[in-house]
Amino acid sequence: MFRSKETTMQSSVSVMVYSLSGLDQLTEENVAAAMAVVEETGLSRILVTDSSGRVLYDTRETGGAVGDYVLYAEIVQALMGNDAFTCVYKNGAFRSRATSPVLYQNQIIGSVYAYEYDTEQAALISGLQDNLLRLSAVIAVVVLALSLILSRALTIKISELLTAIRKVREGAYSHRAEIHGRDEIAQIGEEFNSLTDRLQVTENARRRFVSDASHELKTPLAAIRLLTDSILQTDNIDPETTREFVMDIGQEAERLSRITEDLLRLTRLDSGVLEPPVVVDVLPVLEQVMRMMSLIAQEKGVDLTYDAAEGCTVLATKDEIHQVIYNLTDNAVKYSSAGGFVQVSLGAEGSQVVLTVVDNGAGIPEADLPRIFERFYRVDKARSRAAGGTGLGLSIVSDTVKKRGGTVTAANRPEGGAVFTVHWPKAEGGERA
Repeated sequence: MFRSKETTMQSSVSVMVYSLSGLDQLTEENVAAAMAVVEETGLSRILVTDSSGRVLYDTRETGGAVGDYVLYAEIVQALMGNDAFTCVYKNGAFRSRATSPVLYQNQIIGSVYAYEYDTEQAALISGLQDNLLRLSAVIAVVVLALSLILSRALTIKISELLTAIRKVREGAYSHRAEIHGRDEIAQIGEEFNSLTDRLQVTENARRRFVSDASHELKTPLAAIRLLTDSILQTDNIDPETTREFVMDIGQEAERLSRITEDLLRLTRLDSGVLEPPVVVDVLPVLEQVMRMMSLIAQEKGVDLTYDAAEGCTVLATKDEIHQVIYNLTDNAVKYSSAGGFVQVSLGAEGSQVVLTVVDNGAGIPEADLPRIFERFYRVDKARSRAAGGTGLGLSIVSDTVKKRGGTVTAANRPEGGAVFTVHWPKAEGGERA
């Protein structure tokens, strides 16, 4: 608004200065004649002074200043050769002043002063301000109401989430946060529920693992206690019977040792603390396991054979490969009847190294196949214990293979028996172990 005022008034003053610029000197008569041809500008007051500041022309009808000297700051600026403009908004009106010097042959012979008192545009601005204030007040009320509503909604959701977190922290893993919507807090609630689902699964697995481990450890311990009590409480027990009891105690102690070693091995796998992998040639490890297992297979009357190809290298450790092959082969021999067979094959299929262990035993019931690699899970618990198993061998195989990026599967053969297949990513080059 101020810039518009300046442009308008400077234009009006320039027109009047142009009408006076042809005069060699300014007098009341020639100024009045020159200003008579200037179109109506709508300005509140127009003054024309000579070079000394004496008023030669004044449009004010009453109280005119013709013949008087005026020392307005704007007129002083004009007589010094400068254009001047001031505008203030006060008491509901714009008060604008503009001056320019009148020149003749580059000499200042007077000045033109214009004054405007504008209440119309001031009223427009005032009305606009009032409207903005009312609109701002309405917006403030609406924003406050929306803020209270949103704050209440967010507070309820956050309170529900905090309550769910406290309950889960106290051990109620089945509790779920009931948060609806599509905002970020609802997404956090969904992620929290997903996390508690995983926590519940982990907790259930932990409890089942502790229960199963306790049960497995309790069985040999109970047998050892029973045998020792029998020795201590039986008077005049013959040496042969004592020897048998001590041998049984030794077997149960050996079984405890196997369970403990398997539990420690699973703990290391769960913690992710693994030895740095190296490129391992599987064939020598397989041959070593076959030499070890051949005696056990002969004692049981099981025909153990193997077929292996060279160049099957994987990224792991020798102990891990040995554990996988040994556990699968030992499991197959244990559950094969006298006169049965176990066939182990090793080969490469594209970018995979494949180990297959096949037997012609009783096989695995279809209902048990999905759980065959679970810890302490047994298809036939009585037979498994009689065979000396801990229920952890296949779990160790599965976790060990998966830690090195491989997979292991179990299936039944159409001809009878089971087949276990292990796939490892094939490793090329590198330092071999």
